[in-house]
Amino acid sequence: MKAALTGASGFVGSAVARALLARGHTVRVLVRSQSDDRNLTGLSVERVVADLSEPSSLRGTLDGCDALFHVAADYRLWVPDKAAMFRANVEGTVALMEEALTVGTKRVVYTSSVATLGIRASGVADEDTPVAWGDMIGPYKQSKFLAEEEVRRLIGQGLQAVIVNPSTPVGPRDIKPTPTGRVVRDAARGKIPAYVDTGLNVVHVDDVAQGHLLAYERGRIGERYILGGENMSLQRILQVIAGIVHRPPPRVRLSRHVLWPVALVAQAYASIRRTAIPLVTLDELRMARKHMFFSSEKARRELGYAPRAADLALADAVAWFEGAYRGLHKEDEAGSPR
Repeated sequence: MKAALTGASGFVGSAVARALLARGHTVRVLVRSQSDDRNLTGLSVERVVADLSEPSSLRGTLDGCDALFHVAADYRLWVPDKAAMFRANVEGTVALMEEALTVGTKRVVYTSSVATLGIRASGVADEDTPVAWGDMIGPYKQSKFLAEEEVRRLIGQGLQAVIVNPSTPVGPRDIKPTPTGRVVRDAARGKIPAYVDTGLNVVHVDDVAQGHLLAYERGRIGERYILGGENMSLQRILQVIAGIVHRPPPRVRLSRHVLWPVALVAQAYASIRRTAIPLVTLDELRMARKHMFFSSEKARRELGYAPRAADLALADAVAWFEGAYRGLHKEDEAGSPR
């Protein structure tokens, strides 16, 4: 099978690329000319320059491919230019899916997110939990919600697509890093002295990648599948990381209300600097009001999806960040004047 893959230079996409290659598939990666391609080092893939923000660049990129794995997305919880995020996540997705329809791609796996799903205030959500536009906090959730709606519309026009909704992946090759990756990295370095009462569903990025292949092989057209792992409070996540690096865990629980002025100042600074990332944002505090817990039972039942324990996922993430940190310091030492 020859597969086209977007987002291969990124965190989840690079894991999907490796999973495809490990199965013996041929992979064509669609990457931007300015992409950081460290995650593609050593991979035997065909590279094609394309940009979701420029729909015309997508024409012809799927020719000769049996499958499309559309993993790429602008994933940031703080973005100074919201319009650019919508162009990439919504308009780019529509253009790519229309190209798949035009060339008759046999099978599409579209990577959505649990961000598009409903949340149960005191329970665990699944693919059928009610959700509405008003539940979407911030441009990332809004753009992914609209993009998934567009994919569903095109499925109605014949697009052979299966939708997967990863929860909160952690693990190796989170080079940016993602918002969750920053939490893992900073906690491992002892830079998170306190926590708020919230929760996430933590999953190993390589298990998410395997879930993509299972969705390609066994998923039903038009269905969506949560690719998650283990539901954990933020306090528990930080405790696990502290145990991995042999540090005392944070014991101070903060009220979200205390952090509102901090978020306001951080966002104002980031707006001025443009390139800065706020320490905490208002949208993050709004999302933290609820425990974002999800069930992957449908994926387990229909796809044979079997993620590993979250403790192992966090251990792999910490090990990768520590290795990357040591590597940077070695480069600094090698390049510094004696």
